[in-house]
Amino acid sequence: MATLHRRAVLAAVPAAALAACEPGMPTTASSTPRIAVKPLDRAVTAIARKAAPATLGMGLMNLESGQSFLFNSDHRFPLQSVFKLPLGAAVLAEVDAGRLSLDEPFDLQEKDLSAPLSPVGAAWPARKVYTARELLEAAVSGSDNTAADVLLKRIGGPGALTAWLVQKHVADLRVDRYEREIQPTSCGMASFRPAWRTPEGFGAAHDAVPPAARLTALRAYMADPRDTATPQAMLQFLQALDREELISPASTQLLTRLMAATPRGNGRLRAGLPKDVFLAHRPGTSTVEGGLSAATNDVGIFTLPDRRSYAIAVFLTGSTLDDAGRDAVIAQVARVALDAVG
Repeated sequence: MATLHRRAVLAAVPAAALAACEPGMPTTASSTPRIAVKPLDRAVTAIARKAAPATLGMGLMNLESGQSFLFNSDHRFPLQSVFKLPLGAAVLAEVDAGRLSLDEPFDLQEKDLSAPLSPVGAAWPARKVYTARELLEAAVSGSDNTAADVLLKRIGGPGALTAWLVQKHVADLRVDRYEREIQPTSCGMASFRPAWRTPEGFGAAHDAVPPAARLTALRAYMADPRDTATPQAMLQFLQALDREELISPASTQLLTRLMAATPRGNGRLRAGLPKDVFLAHRPGTSTVEGGLSAATNDVGIFTLPDRRSYAIAVFLTGSTLDDAGRDAVIAQVARVALDAVG
């Protein structure tokens, strides 16, 4: 099995991150320690109890052996911006197939704008033209909703992305709507208006909706099977990405670098892993209504200094904790996952 720690990660990790490796160390071991499943199950169960009434989902996979641990494996969790990771892969699959160039220009019109978070949308109309590469970086690293929606439309829309995932044998990972649909709907707002492209514009429209209506809409969003994934499905996706079953080696390296470069979600998986552990990840976060959060997520691949690599996915829905508290839950899961891999 080809793994990221033998392909892309070593090219992306700073030298200091691998300083603990001996010069003569082989690039991969013939075998890796098994995940300590029983203690991990006890630890994650305890974290989940403390996080109640939230529902916690988690998956961990040894990318060399394929051994995995799953918690609430079949529960569907709202993706939020985690969807930008499979979107990035699908965009690069189009590049690999010659149907899209990363240099292709996009002249953004008012109808292309989406809800915040979107520096691209907020900069419009002062800047309108971006390349596909710039939009990909903005979506995957910067979590830009306008960039994501434009790229999603370019590759055929949500249905085409989900169909591509099914074709790649990734089940139960659904992308059904554009961000410009999801974000207003989950807050009980009307259909998206271009004036809402900035945080100020969106915030004013959001606050005009009665709090009770916003909370009702958020609960409906949490119960909706659209735009969701199970922890098991996310591990399937990450494993397929690692095996280069989704996109070419060059595209895999590019996507890995974009994941590693994100400044978002640093209090989650990143906070639970030592600094010498390389992490390529994609977080996702929903709005909070009436103290209730629909989604606080983080998924990715981490590589230890000895070059063992693991896929990890953590989802939290229905939490009443504050921002720091929700992030801390995911950081705790990362720490016990690290303990379990030895």
